[in-house]
Amino acid sequence: MAVKKLTVGQQIFYLTFSVLINALGNAFTVILNLGSALWTAAAVNLIYVIPISLTLVLVMEGVFGIIANICMLREVDLRRIAGNLLFMLPFSYLVGFFTTLLRPVHLTHLPLIAQIILDLFGVVLIGVAISIYQRVNLILHPLDDMMQIMRFKYLRGNAVKAQLAAYTPPIIVIVVLVLLTHQIHAVNIGTIFALLFQGTIVGYADVWIFPSLKHQRLNSINQQSR
Repeated sequence: MAVKKLTVGQQIFYLTFSVLINALGNAFTVILNLGSALWTAAAVNLIYVIPISLTLVLVMEGVFGIIANICMLREVDLRRIAGNLLFMLPFSYLVGFFTTLLRPVHLTHLPLIAQIILDLFGVVLIGVAISIYQRVNLILHPLDDMMQIMRFKYLRGNAVKAQLAAYTPPIIVIVVLVLLTHQIHAVNIGTIFALLFQGTIVGYADVWIFPSLKHQRLNSINQQSR
């Protein structure tokens, strides 16, 4: 059955909405400091060992994602790479914007249980956002693109397995750094929740959030499997 193509207006709406809620979800987790997502946690642990900025490490992770995607697809897709880079810039700005906007609300003054609920809600927002902009598949963050390639090229569309596979590199980095330094940073309840359930959230969001929105442009992945 052919997938109905989205209009330009629909693509812009879904992409804008998903990027906004992803940035908002990340802002909740940053402000509450109850655990960063795995890639961010790996970056935070790395800057305690190597004297470079967090921003630079996050950019390096994005570059790693681009290289990994090229290797998995066995093709240098300049449009895909340009989309990865284009996604990273406004997204990083929006996370900073929402973080600045929410700080005066003093969320950390709330009771601990309320903070935990908001932090987990932030992780849920991130998972829902990933589901939406992966289905639109216009431009993606390199690491989300990596998860999508793993999902549809190697794992028969299984979002849970794909998310766990995509989290393997940052988990290895964190474990190695903990063994070397005997310290751990930016890992808390939000990190564990993301590790265990973010793939499940993406899978459920595919079905329940904007159910008429189907995955677009998967031929760019599937053709490489033939």
